[in-house]
Amino acid sequence: MSTFSDLPNFDLPDLLALHLSHVSLKQLQEILVYFGSLHSAISAGESEWKNSEILSKKQLESFMLAERPGLVDLALEWGERPLQSHLSIGSTNYPDLLASIDDAPILLAARGNVALLSDPQLAIVGSRHASKQGVNIAKDFAQHLSNQGLTITSGLALGIDAAAHQGGLQGLGKTVAVIGTGLDRIYPAANQTLARQIAEEGLMISEFPLGTPPLAFNFPRRNRIISGLSVGTLVVEAALKSGSLITAKTAIEQGREVFAVPGSINNPLAKGCHQLIKQGAKLVESGQDIFEELSALIEFSLAPQKPVSDSQQLPFKWQGQADKLPSSKLPILEHVGYEPIGLDELAVLSKSPVSAIQGQLMMLELSGDIEAMSAGRWRRIS
Repeated sequence: MSTFSDLPNFDLPDLLALHLSHVSLKQLQEILVYFGSLHSAISAGESEWKNSEILSKKQLESFMLAERPGLVDLALEWGERPLQSHLSIGSTNYPDLLASIDDAPILLAARGNVALLSDPQLAIVGSRHASKQGVNIAKDFAQHLSNQGLTITSGLALGIDAAAHQGGLQGLGKTVAVIGTGLDRIYPAANQTLARQIAEEGLMISEFPLGTPPLAFNFPRRNRIISGLSVGTLVVEAALKSGSLITAKTAIEQGREVFAVPGSINNPLAKGCHQLIKQGAKLVESGQDIFEELSALIEFSLAPQKPVSDSQQLPFKWQGQADKLPSSKLPILEHVGYEPIGLDELAVLSKSPVSAIQGQLMMLELSGDIEAMSAGRWRRIS
């Protein structure tokens, strides 16, 4: 997994030049090792690039195009317009959770309120051909959780995605749309009005260069970003062969929570959700079920972060991935047994402020020492 500490701040024109050739994070790291710096790589000739064997033939052809400098200039100009920008891996405004996945995008184009990426997010995904009931459920969940302070993240598709964005916009947390085209294109066209509203009140992001059309293989790649940005993923309706199950699978691989809404055994759009539940996804019937399950993570993310001096180090650190810390550094573990215990009781037993307890509980959850139960309780599992 990548962390901010092992990546330098990149010169945006150089990174854009590689981004146009769809360079992955793994390739970027290989480029830095082979060439020594990004600027040296950009200045290198075709023969040296061939000798490096880092880029595929198609990527190298794209990188060597005479039009590349002009395309970089167009992207830079696009990013200078109001509410438009680029977020590069390794920079302070790149979202920590996304940076922690193995194949994080090296560059994101953004349109709207970039500050939303610092807020805790929940992904809501589902069928493009959703039922009326499914659309209403997605919208209700999204609005409830948005009013609780969560930002709702989805993929701007028809059906459940669109309903999730609409519900998120109606709450306090707003919404983030991760799209499978360049940000100068909107797909599907039926969501043009919704996309404009998201850009004005929420945020739209894409890892694809400007001008990228809606190619079929872009959307599974987009799904890893939807789950990678989020503390959890909710699947509302999904058939057994649904793209939403790909998002749920990547969420599991990324170590994130997965939730599913059950339905009728006769409804083919419930089959995918039932399969997820059989595989360990948490069955949920209301937005409150999700909020209670994620409360420790959410409340820690929402708490104001204060600068810490070297002489006042916190007992944990957050660099886009959880470090498994010794129990001696997380004293709250002494008070968490195998029977569920609530936050108020932990505060009394530990004589510690609630804010300090919440941070420790989050780290213990991420390290696999404890698990969150319903109604804001925890229990030890190792």
